[in-house]
Amino acid sequence: MKRLVHAALAIILAASLSAAGQTPAQAPAPAKESKAVAGSAANSAAAQVFDLLPIVPPPPAQDSEATKAELAELHQIEQTRTPAQVAAALADNGEEDMFIYRTVLGDKFRPEDLPLTAALSKYVNSEVIAADNPLKAAFKRPRPYQADPTLHPACPATDKPTSYPSGHSFVGYLQAFTLIEMIPEKRDEILKRADDYAHNRMVCGVHYRSDTVTSHELAYAVFGYMMSLPQFQTELAAARAETRKRLGLN
Repeated sequence: MKRLVHAALAIILAASLSAAGQTPAQAPAPAKESKAVAGSAANSAAAQVFDLLPIVPPPPAQDSEATKAELAELHQIEQTRTPAQVAAALADNGEEDMFIYRTVLGDKFRPEDLPLTAALSKYVNSEVIAADNPLKAAFKRPRPYQADPTLHPACPATDKPTSYPSGHSFVGYLQAFTLIEMIPEKRDEILKRADDYAHNRMVCGVHYRSDTVTSHELAYAVFGYMMSLPQFQTELAAARAETRKRLGLN
């Protein structure tokens, strides 16, 4: 079923792009946000080209059994998380880019040594910002600790109801899909790291499971859109060559 959802989202995204007649050069620039980054030449954003809101399901209602079960799961995680798990979650909380995958690719995989790859990573993040921010604003789902004050988040808290979808998880998965195009032989390790990165939002106590699951599905859809952009393909190829050379890969 999830594969069908992913395929349907990607088809809708591609059809919307085609109907709009947009190209990377024609697409409007991303709106300015506090987290905005100066990206690559393919400076376009999925949510600026079409509206994702009609095809994204709302989160479970706050008084639903699903949300109650998610809160119970977060209590269980909080009660069993170790200092090492909290430290890893805090580290991931502070980093939102492709270079979280240096735990898979090694210390040579650093932005200061890979300028083309770093620029591509910033562009990918700009797509997340453009897609994620309007959804958060529309759904206004309270963070778990806002809904249940007996939870104790391990990561910095906010007073804004911005739980759904999870921006960090969205970044992690979209960067993972991009990186797999560059280093396909590390696919399984990259995807496992993406899952761990998303799970750490729950270790932090700042997201429900459904926040991260929806971000995973959104990443599939937005990545399908990105892969349809010739400029993205060009920059992806350049970053692939740069990274593979740096890592000593054929």
